[in-house]
Order: sequence, then C-alpha cells, then structure tokens
Amino acid sequence: MKAINAVRMGGVDVLPLVEGGKGVSVSTGVSAGAWAAAGGAGTVSIVNADSYDAAGNPVPQIYHGRTRRDRHEELVDYAVRGGIAQAQIAHDIAGGRGRIHANILWEMGSAERVIRGVLDGAKGLIQGLTCGAGMPYRLSDIAVEYGVYYYPIVSSARAFNALWKRAYSKSADLLGGVVYEDPWRAGGHNGLSNTENPLMPEDPYPRVAALRKLMRSFGLDETPIIMAGGVWWLEEWEHWIDNPELGPIVFQFGTRPLLTQESPIPQAWKDRLRTLKEGDVYLNRFSPTGFYSSAVNNSFLQELRGRSERQVAFSPEALGAHTASYGVGARKREVFVAEEDLQRIHNWEAQGFTEAMRTPDSTLIFVTPDRAREIIADQVACMGCLSECKFSNWSQRGPDYSNGHKADPRSFCIQKTLQTAAHASGPDAATVLDHNLMFGGTNAWRFATDPFYANGFVPTVAQLIERIMSGR
Repeated sequence: MKAINAVRMGGVDVLPLVEGGKGVSVSTGVSAGAWAAAGGAGTVSIVNADSYDAAGNPVPQIYHGRTRRDRHEELVDYAVRGGIAQAQIAHDIAGGRGRIHANILWEMGSAERVIRGVLDGAKGLIQGLTCGAGMPYRLSDIAVEYGVYYYPIVSSARAFNALWKRAYSKSADLLGGVVYEDPWRAGGHNGLSNTENPLMPEDPYPRVAALRKLMRSFGLDETPIIMAGGVWWLEEWEHWIDNPELGPIVFQFGTRPLLTQESPIPQAWKDRLRTLKEGDVYLNRFSPTGFYSSAVNNSFLQELRGRSERQVAFSPEALGAHTASYGVGARKREVFVAEEDLQRIHNWEAQGFTEAMRTPDSTLIFVTPDRAREIIADQVACMGCLSECKFSNWSQRGPDYSNGHKADPRSFCIQKTLQTAAHASGPDAATVLDHNLMFGGTNAWRFATDPFYANGFVPTVAQLIERIMSGR
C-alpha cells in the first residue's frame, strides 16, 4: 500500500480524507468534530440540523404556521439555529485541527438564506462550504462574501465546466476542491443525467480523468478532486494515489462514518447496516426533488414502487383506446381508461387499493384509503423544505408558491421521513426505520463482510480513520 500523505486543501495541510455530508440530523457536530480532530475534513450538514434546548435536548421541529409560507419561515429558522449549533460543537471538538466544512443542498428551500444565516451566526467556525443537488452558481459569491473556501459537488466534467465559466472563474483562489460524486455509487441524492443509464454504472476513473484535464485547462492543476461514492478500502484505489494523470486526490467517506460511536443515527439503523446484502441499496427516482437517490430497499421504497406499478393512464373523455368509463373519488367523477386497464383496476380494488389518486401525468395510481389520507395530509402540511417539490407542488419561486402542476402522489414528504428516521427510538425503532427513508451508498452491504466490524465492533471516528489510513 502506498503511503497516504497530507494534501493542501482549504489553505492547510490535511489528511486526504473527507467526511461526506448527510443531511437532516445525520452529519452532526460530534461526528464532524471528531473527523477534523483526527486530521481530516469533517462535515456538518446544515440541512435542517438539530438545535438544542437549555438542557441539551434536541428541539423537535414542529410547525405551527397556518400557511405553507409561514411554515417555511419556521423551517428556515430551525435550519439556521441547527446549523449554528452543530458548527459550534464541531469547532469545540476539533480543537483547531483539521477542517470543518458545512454541507447544504442547493435545492433546499431558501438555501442561500440558510447558508448566510449559519455563517453569520457561526463566524470563524466553518472553513468550507460543500454544495450539490443542483447547479450552485452563487456558491462562489457567498464564499467570497464570507471568506471561506467552497467545494462544489459535480458528477461530470461538463457540469464543472458550466459552473466555472458562469461563476467560479472569478473566485478561483477560494475554490478549495471539486467533489466528484459518483452518480451510481454515492448515497443520498445523485446527479445522473437523462443520458446515463441508472442500471449501468460507469468506471469513475475516466470520468475523473476528464474532470482533471478540464481543470488543468483552467489552471487548476493543484486543486484537489475529492472522490465521493463507492470508496471503502483505499487499497482498492491505490492506482489513484500519486497518479500524475489525476493530480491531487482526496477521498470522501459518507457511508462508513454511519457506523461509529460518534454517529448520531439510531441504534436500530446501525444494527440494520450490519444485515445488508449486496444489492440491498436501491437507486430510485421517487424523491420529490426529481433527482435519483440511493437508499436502503426497505418497506418504504417497496410501497412507493407499488404505487407506481398500480398506475394507469386516463382521459377526461372517451378518446382512442380510453373507452372504458371509471368513476374517481367519492363523487365518482367519470374518466376513461383502456378496457384492459379497467380489469387491472378491479383486481387492485379487490386487494384493498380502492382509492384512485390523480398524478400530473394524466394517470391514476391506486392506494389504500389509509395511505390516501396520509398522502393528502402530508401534502397539506408542506413546509417548503425544497426550492421546488413535486410531491406537494410547492415552489419558492412560483406564483402563490406553487410549481404550477398537480401535486404528485407517487412521491413523498422527504422532510417528514428523514426526520422520523433520524430520531427513531424505543422498542419499535426498527419497524419505524423500515417504513421510512434510509439513505446509504451502494457499498453499505460491506459492513456485514468487512472484518473490521466483526463481533459487533463499533469504532470511534479516530479508530475508523486509523483503519482507513492502513488501506482498509
């Protein structure tokens, strides 16, 4: 195994190891501070992070506003206070070692307001901003305004080219690194384009080599590329280390830090990680963001898949193949479906899926009455956690805060399910987790086979980094 040497990143020499940011109470100040204290770059998520009361207990994020806009303002306030709290914890634990980065989704609701609010309230505590899930053109402007480094997340050289030419070329001195997030292997939301096959992962090496070639054309020879997604043992990436074609490479770990003593996820989640098999993490497109995302294929995702499978096209009038009359809702408003689809509908109704719900694509999905009531209640309770949400039809930019489309019942409230998963507790925690979203990289199954975790061993962050530095 080659020696793993420090790299220059964010103005200092650090270990080439970055903790991947995981939103909604998963990448906290405790884990980020421990990662930085060990010499790497720790990452706090400022995507609706936990804040605390005077006794140190997490403040439940409960919304009281009567309108979506009112609830959105509450969400921004929660996010800012939580981000400041986590940055302070990370700073105190790191003790001046390593780097502390803050991660945010560009398509989070009011992302710029949250970033500025956290940086205003945590002055001097955060050294870098990591941002993806969209095209964060204004990230460099914010970095310049606050004097911090910035780390855009891209999944192709083409994406970085657009960011550079539109904005980043004006503030290259604060570009701390470029995160290449593998769109097939990374956990959480991924940047698969419409031309890329989600079922056919590509080798990351030529994609990263193309990114470095582009960066060199901009004079960014020594700006690190941070490889994110699919990294487990560094000995498997040895040919990337000190590789002249790739230049300075840093490795990001998002999934492995989930199973550490400092990780805040529920014990039931940690236990579930040990049971995963290869293929148990599922790349899907159910997210209300419209992006692909990678998560554990549990009952939650299976139910979402079932909704889309119980789906037929309809027409408001008899047209073409749509000749069979069907009544939707309590008032039995007439629509027309294909004759063969009418038989499928009757079969679904016989199984208890009696509620038809309209989608923006002129289709009907069929769910149980309880599920229909839950979907409608979640849509009504929307707090605008995204800049635009296809599940609730919220848009922070649109007139009347609507995206102009019908709300889509094939998706879900991502804020609700991530908060529920992150705070699951008690004897039914495992069941709660099975019915909520559990993000994870496609390599999460390796917890069950890696001897480092044998006999129930849970390392500290420092022990994990020591292990990673050995090549494993």
